[in-house]
Amino acid sequence: MQIGPHRLPNALFVAPMAGVTDRPFRKLCKRLGAGYAVSEMVTSRRDLWDSLKTSRRANHEGEAAPIAVQIAGTDAAMMADAARYNIDRGAQIIDINMGCPAKKVCNKWAGSALMQDEALAIAIVEAVVQACAPHGVPVTLKMRTGWCDSARNAPVLALAAEAAGVQMLTVHGRTREQGYRGEAEHDTVALIKSRVRIPVVANGDIDSPERAREVLQRTGADAIMIGRAAQGRPWIFREIAHFLATGEPLPAPDLAEVRGWLLEHLDDHYSLYGENTGVRSARKHLGWYAQSLPLSREQVSDFRSRVNATTTIDAQRRVVADAFDAWIDAAASPAWKLAA
Repeated sequence: MQIGPHRLPNALFVAPMAGVTDRPFRKLCKRLGAGYAVSEMVTSRRDLWDSLKTSRRANHEGEAAPIAVQIAGTDAAMMADAARYNIDRGAQIIDINMGCPAKKVCNKWAGSALMQDEALAIAIVEAVVQACAPHGVPVTLKMRTGWCDSARNAPVLALAAEAAGVQMLTVHGRTREQGYRGEAEHDTVALIKSRVRIPVVANGDIDSPERAREVLQRTGADAIMIGRAAQGRPWIFREIAHFLATGEPLPAPDLAEVRGWLLEHLDDHYSLYGENTGVRSARKHLGWYAQSLPLSREQVSDFRSRVNATTTIDAQRRVVADAFDAWIDAAASPAWKLAA
């Protein structure tokens, strides 16, 4: 799998998700089998670039190359400036967001709302490609199948984006109108793959090794991108990689392994956000991890309550470590396997 000059180790990608795929999460996913990860979207609004949120999103310290940054906006010149801003801060690939369905993004005609204005969408692509070309930085595009069921224009935009110089396309198999409801359809991905010469990535409802193989075979896509299924389960990438290579399921990690990964994730998370924000923003990740374990609803609820009551790094880390120690003891063996 190749994006411009960058050769990727595999075709398993981490989807950009606001508030989720920050640097610590991306690093862990890459360590556990992902070949590529795209950052949370960075706004094209210059007045927000000095904000703490944007500075954190533009922080790539210790992250394995290639560094891919997603940008979002509605003005071609501003998007070009945003591309240059992120290149100056280490971005090696720029991804254009035309897939986000969030109302606060679409209400400003950014994200998937851009698919309603094909002329503007392509003007943005052209401006970003021109801004990145002098730096040798490839541009990619992530979009949905269309704005609504009656306007599935992703195939048209895909051809136009390819002609404008985009070097990879990612398609989430839902319209913006669907949000995350219903089932993703990948027939549109297959159609786009049959029409363009650049790599195509399938995204949407890929939540198991078997589903990953099915989508790859059905669409002919060059890669798959995983978002929500990796929340609390970053080891899904190594499971998929093993299954695609051997046809056999990889034994699930034991609790001791998960405990180590989670504590490592927390330490990196705290180092980026500091104590106050770090403790609060780690809560959602901890909840997702608990839901990935074979625990009862009551055990998950109790764990989340104790985690949410903590206000310091030491207290939160201790709650997590103690909970895992208790679960391991209760299972009678560190080799206790997680549910598939």
